[in-house]
Amino acid sequence: MTDGSVGGDTPPERCSTGVPGLDEVLSGGLLAGRSYLVRGPPGSGKSALGLHFLNEGVSRGETVLYINLEETEDQIRENGASLGIDVDGVDFLNVTPDTDVFTEEQDYSVFEPDEVDGGGLADSIVSRVEAQNPDRVFLDPVTHLRYLSPDEYQFRKEVIGFMRFLAERSATVLFTSQQRQRDPDDDLQFLADGVLSLDQSEYGRSITVPKFRGSDRQAGTHALRIDDDGLAVFPELVPGDHAAEIANEVLPTGIDQLDELLGGGIGRGTITVISGPTGVGKTTTGTKFLEEAARRGEHAVLYMFEESEATLRHRSRALGMDVDGMVESGKLDVEEVEPLDLSPEAFASSVREQVEEGDARVVMIDGIAGYKLSLQGEDEALVRKLHALARYCKNLGVTVVLIDEIDSVTGDFRATDTGISYLADNILFLRHVEADGELKKTVGVLKKRVGDFERTLREFSIESGTGLSVGEPLRDMQGILRGTPAVDDGDTE
Repeated sequence: MTDGSVGGDTPPERCSTGVPGLDEVLSGGLLAGRSYLVRGPPGSGKSALGLHFLNEGVSRGETVLYINLEETEDQIRENGASLGIDVDGVDFLNVTPDTDVFTEEQDYSVFEPDEVDGGGLADSIVSRVEAQNPDRVFLDPVTHLRYLSPDEYQFRKEVIGFMRFLAERSATVLFTSQQRQRDPDDDLQFLADGVLSLDQSEYGRSITVPKFRGSDRQAGTHALRIDDDGLAVFPELVPGDHAAEIANEVLPTGIDQLDELLGGGIGRGTITVISGPTGVGKTTTGTKFLEEAARRGEHAVLYMFEESEATLRHRSRALGMDVDGMVESGKLDVEEVEPLDLSPEAFASSVREQVEEGDARVVMIDGIAGYKLSLQGEDEALVRKLHALARYCKNLGVTVVLIDEIDSVTGDFRATDTGISYLADNILFLRHVEADGELKKTVGVLKKRVGDFERTLREFSIESGTGLSVGEPLRDMQGILRGTPAVDDGDTE
């Protein structure tokens, strides 16, 4: 074991928490030989985190000890099993108070071994620690000892003594507190080397690390999930922490006339918003770009928030696009996102896995309104998370396509309805127009940050069997953006 001290250029030894994603937040894990407070309201996952911590130690051949002051061993084992956490290798010291605690006078000063009455609570803890010499200790909850101490001063003194007692034996310690209004734990935060704060709200569970003495940690609020596989943490995405060299190249869309409109195509590693009303062909246009990426041998990922994969495949077959073949060859992954199933951090983690492990070069999100409705969080926060995700992809040279639906079918022109035009490098808009008593489609480019583009509108059509086609510029018509075009006869009177 080690005391985790920092000396010279030697990095301190790390102690993995065993919780997926949490070690990343902690820049590699806890510092070995130190003590950490896990705080949060009842039901926030504190005990489950401790089980992960101990189980990770067992998997590494370490000696671990769970000192349970509230729940019985049977209850803890049952809770662990419900979360898929195997605790067979965990040693328990059950010092859960029984009725005798409230009927007999005892010396509960558990942190002064030389002054302990041989039959007291302290004797049980100290004897076990000295005999077992554990590498990891989980004390749950330390605030329960507050009830067994004569006053607050004695309680703080005992906690400090106990932590020193364990530190002398190079144990890495997690201890929990029940964060209740009537039981404040601010004093415990000052006694610990670090604090892991768990919380839950209407938007889901979260974890923050307000204190982490002796090392860096990732600031911010990170999503926490608890399911049948236990705990998982999804770190808040910081785009600036990720960067790669990006090839200066223009990617074709797969439609020659659309490439002309875009000045050759869209740049690699850029963010493109395809906007328009329902039924105008936004998803189909984006899918055509994914098909072209597959032809180049690149891996693309499509996240669907607003329709099913079955609908996408059926429509694509009718239009002659080989989505089935792209999926079967592994060039395209289609993922349906279930409403309120993920936090934005969990969704970003899925994208990161595709980019960093699956080498995805194109990511399409269909669509932004569905993203905001499906993920957990407030609208403004969700847009910020989407911005961070898009910037992360851009920094790594991944080309992003965002589908944005406009509420109105015709009428006054709007580029987007979700307030994300500021993050787009390119905005391609599709529009319904009425001409000669017939509903037609047009396409244009509103914005392109890098490179020139054609400042005209073209007729756009989607036909079964033939797919997408873009016509010549509509130079003899005006009023197209209002949805009611008229032929310009050149009369200036």
